[in-house]
Amino acid sequence: MPAIGLGSFVGKTVLITGASSGIGREAGVEFGAAGANVILVARRRKALAETAARAGKSGARILIAPADVTKPAAIAGCFRKAIAEFGGVDIVINNAGVVVPGRVANLRASDLQAMLDVNLFGALHVMQEAVRRMRAGSGGHIVNVASLAGRRGFSPLGGYSATKFALIGLTEALRTDLVGEPIHVSLILPGIVDTPMATAVQGKPGAGELWPRALNLPPSWVVKAMFLAIRFRLTEVAVPPGAALLEKLASLAPGVPDAVLHWATSSRPKVAAIRQPSKTARGRRKGGRT
Repeated sequence: MPAIGLGSFVGKTVLITGASSGIGREAGVEFGAAGANVILVARRRKALAETAARAGKSGARILIAPADVTKPAAIAGCFRKAIAEFGGVDIVINNAGVVVPGRVANLRASDLQAMLDVNLFGALHVMQEAVRRMRAGSGGHIVNVASLAGRRGFSPLGGYSATKFALIGLTEALRTDLVGEPIHVSLILPGIVDTPMATAVQGKPGAGELWPRALNLPPSWVVKAMFLAIRFRLTEVAVPPGAALLEKLASLAPGVPDAVLHWATSSRPKVAAIRQPSKTARGRRKGGRT
């Protein structure tokens, strides 16, 4: 039984992209603990080996398939390896992603292109290969990991938001393409998750001022959302629950969240400065103690 519950995936084969760290690594470990055969896909072989070592502790069968999701031929190769090893792919966790923070007015085209290559085109390559293989087999389930930033753009993640908006659109269109076929498509919409990618962004000047790191969500919450989506064939799961609905409601009066986000971004550093004692004051208090 997996640590996060929700049953067994014994006999199922799960292919996970972006499996070298963060959400993808957690998914590899938890699906392995649930009894699934797991194919780990990412560019970094050494990091994949670390994920495989953790996932393999449960006795699961793990296959490492290093690949760059921006290259369709490489993705096709991953599916061939999985089919040769396990006979097919039942579940695809389309999770690979990158983020380059920046204000829209200063966003470099090369940075936006880099995010589009992975977050949108990479996800598309995986979806297309998954559909082709699942149509040739007995169907399956595709889980696309998008973001709450794909329902509401905010600074300094405008470029990242744009790629996730696009991924959500592609996912919704694919879902309508597959009506009547035995292939289900789910969207997972996490907030800011406690991953190396998120903490790296939050560590950059001006990028982490909107959301304190202490409030980052555990990756296990996102994996639990995946389990729920697959078990109950859910179309969309937000993490935390209800967050996507709040964003949709906010879109009815977009000027209000615009103002709130601007206030939060501009006021948080000022509030932090007020609450943080100066070095001089701390030194004086320290020196006055006996």
